[in-house]
This record gives sequence, structure tokens and C-alpha cells, in this order.
Amino acid sequence: MMKKITQFSILVVLVFIALGFTKNNSTNSNSTNMYGTNEISTVLTEEESYLQDYRIPFLGTSFNGFKEALAFKESQGKYHVVNTYGYLGKYQFGKTTLERFRIYNTTHFLKTPELQEDAFMALCSLNKWILRKDISRSVGKKINGITITESGILAAAHLAGAGNVKKYLRSNGVNAFKDAYGSSIKHYIKKFSGYDTSFIEANRKPTV
Repeated sequence: MMKKITQFSILVVLVFIALGFTKNNSTNSNSTNMYGTNEISTVLTEEESYLQDYRIPFLGTSFNGFKEALAFKESQGKYHVVNTYGYLGKYQFGKTTLERFRIYNTTHFLKTPELQEDAFMALCSLNKWILRKDISRSVGKKINGITITESGILAAAHLAGAGNVKKYLRSNGVNAFKDAYGSSIKHYIKKFSGYDTSFIEANRKPTV
């Protein structure tokens, strides 16, 4: 009689163990994704897919939001990129611009994210100094149906150079500019409007 009870107890334990493993396997097959939803039954929205594919943080209208949005437009945010015209890095610098900041080793530049970030800050500071009067005169006005903002001006200067942006603003949008890929001052002023770039200090001779 005791032998039968012992065998029955062992059988009960084995059944519980088997059920436990089955439950764990079922839970693992329905694990949650980065959005906290079920992977099997969930279809990501267009916005979620975009964020998942490109790993873009949501930074709003902050300065970090400005520079990351601009970087994504330039290179998809990749530090090692060199385009077909020889522009380099996350923010697509020309060699002559880099030389202005005494950066001559482009191989080292492409391998050094910190240097690229410092160069971007320096260029923003320089452009803000060059365009300081135009920023003061133009922000809040409408040109070609687009409200002018400081961040839009600085983004356009990154694309076309401060001199071309100055011509555009002072001609009320008549003197336009497009780069080799067809991107225009007008497009950049609109696309990058409304970011907080007050963090950038105007500097005539910024260093890296």
C-alpha cells in the first residue's frame, strides 16, 4: 500500500513539472517587443517601424533634436559616411570647411564621433555669428510662404553656406540655392524650423 502511494506521489510531481515547462514555453513564444506589446499578434505602426528601423530618439524641438534631425537628413546619422561628392561624416562636412577648423586628417575625422560633434558645434557657432544680423532682421517674417526661424536659418547655412543664406534672406527669397542633390535653402528653412538653437553661441573664431 505504501509503495502505491509513493508511486502516485511521484506521478503527481512529474505532471506538475511537465505543466510548468509547457507554461514557460508558451510565455516565451509570446514575449514582448520594445513597445511592450505581443510580438506574434502586433503589427507596428508606420511611425514605430520608422523608429525601430533607424533608431531615432524622440528629442522634440530641443537642440539635440535639431542636430539629430539634421544629421539624419545628411547621412542617416552615420559617422563613417562619405558621399559621392566627398562630403564626410554624420553632418557631411566638406574638406575646406574642416580645414577652417584645422582638421586635416579625414580618416581620423571619420573614425572619431567626438570630433565630428565638436566640428558641428563650431560650424553652428560660426554661422550664427556670420548671420547674426540676418537672424535679428528675418526671424518671424515670411519668405516664400515659410515663417523664418533661427534653426531654419542655421540648417540652411549648413547646407548652402552662410553667404548663400544671407543672399536668400536679403533678396526676400529671390536668390535661391540648390545643392547637387536638389536640396534647397527654402526646403531646409521649412524642414528645420522651430527648434531651440539658443544653446548655440555666436562666435567669430570657434575652435575644435
